[in-house]
Amino acid sequence: MTKRSSPLLSKAAALRRLLARPGPIVLGGAHDGLTARIVEEAGYDAVWASGFEISASYAVPDASILTMTETLHAAQIMNEATSLPVMADCDTGFGNSINAIRTVRAFAAAGIASICIEDNVFPKRCSFYGGVKRLLTDTDEQVLKITSAVDAAAGELVIVARTEALIAGLGMEEALRRGRAYADAGADAVLIHSKHHTMDEIAQFAAEWDRLTPLVCVPTTYNDASVDELARAGFKMMIFANQGMRAAIRAAQDALKTIRETGRASAVEDRIVPLAEVYRLVNLAQMKADEKEYLPADAETVKAVILAAGFDRRLMPLVADRPKAMLEVKGKPILERQVDALQQAGVRPIAVVRGYKKEQITIPNVRYYDNDAFEESGELESLLRAGAELSGAVIVMYGDILFDKNILDRLLQSDEDIALVCDRSWPDTRATREGASADLVIETPTPRRHHRFLADDQPVRITAIGQGLDAGQATAEFIGMAKLSARGCQILGEVYRELRDRGESAPVHESPSLRTAKLTDLLHEVIRRGHAVGSVGIYQGWLEVDTFDDYRRAWTEVG
Repeated sequence: MTKRSSPLLSKAAALRRLLARPGPIVLGGAHDGLTARIVEEAGYDAVWASGFEISASYAVPDASILTMTETLHAAQIMNEATSLPVMADCDTGFGNSINAIRTVRAFAAAGIASICIEDNVFPKRCSFYGGVKRLLTDTDEQVLKITSAVDAAAGELVIVARTEALIAGLGMEEALRRGRAYADAGADAVLIHSKHHTMDEIAQFAAEWDRLTPLVCVPTTYNDASVDELARAGFKMMIFANQGMRAAIRAAQDALKTIRETGRASAVEDRIVPLAEVYRLVNLAQMKADEKEYLPADAETVKAVILAAGFDRRLMPLVADRPKAMLEVKGKPILERQVDALQQAGVRPIAVVRGYKKEQITIPNVRYYDNDAFEESGELESLLRAGAELSGAVIVMYGDILFDKNILDRLLQSDEDIALVCDRSWPDTRATREGASADLVIETPTPRRHHRFLADDQPVRITAIGQGLDAGQATAEFIGMAKLSARGCQILGEVYRELRDRGESAPVHESPSLRTAKLTDLLHEVIRRGHAVGSVGIYQGWLEVDTFDDYRRAWTEVG
């Protein structure tokens, strides 16, 4: 984690200590938190919140286009990202003396160590822009601005006064006159700016400087000058103001152009940092540590697989042009209702296994798996097509059921490795469903049965499942919704592999072969091998659309 300055020593005080010690102070230019942190890691003494870089990061010229508030926001982000003092380039102070007072107070309140105010007129123009008429503020007026800034700083914020006299071509004497006047007004340091390609001009200024106020320079154009050479010439602070951004621009241009030309990100892999380096710079490890210490443990992440591959002739001609799962009930397909319910319960990602008329299933934000052999295979084959999803906790459901939200909520609360939703209204309603197929279950201990359903006092296990069970012995009906834990997925996988090793043509429970097996056939084999399968009991609140009468009932009962 990036170390912060002690609250007993502000960053402004830390910068004043640097000014008082022997040796040069070297600042690196930055425009955001990341570049400020890179400046710190590179070993600089302080961060220069560069007006040039901040403006460029907004894709606008360095010409007082950004407001004081925007500049302050950028400086705050840099200040929070580093333990180093930050010196903010505040151009002209964003106006006259009154504006400068507000600027000082705002930057001091944000913990910024220092601001630099120049004598260009407002709105300023970047010192290096060619063909720009250079106008400087009257010296007496600028002295008052510096005085107002120093008074507002009250000995805390470090005030650097910058003169553009050499940039404006006003000559050495005018530059010295202005610099002396700003030093006499109380500036903590004076920055002399130059666009010569050698350090001769600023070296002459330093040689003729006759104040104790330390000098600052920005070796952008005279880039052969070293820190040691500038220190020997008499400069206390050196600001490398924009080289980091210029390097980043070149690297980004080259990398993005190469990717566009080659069509492959791998073409630039040898010239970009790995993602791990970005994670390190943004302190991802600290965030993870904080999450572990201060956030509640994450709830179990649950995925879903919806089996919607089959074709049901009983629903012809309703399904002549679409799969059963895409039948609309009051303007919304069954499958879309299922996906919405799962997403609202926090279940994601969601996978759908398609088959019949698969091109009609195009719900967004869903993963798709295809079972093109849907006519000669069963539900188990469809589940296997989505085998990549069967790790961790997962909800498995049929694509033709409608259900109340509370049913899904109760299933999600189950801590069983394998849990099935079972409707215990079966014994009360079976007389009205003569001839209808149903996946029946036998539970133990025999659960209570009531339309106002109460939770079971103890876990209820399923001891048998299938359509061929004695209807008189069945205690409930499996509705086609199940939850598997990570271990539950492993159990299903182990049992499936045992069945496969017996041969795919061998019968499985109620199906003639493994290829045609239903989900309930696999669940029967799981139970037969002694694995616990829990029952989440409900009393109605769901509907399976198998026939035209079911579909008509859905339109009547679904809200």
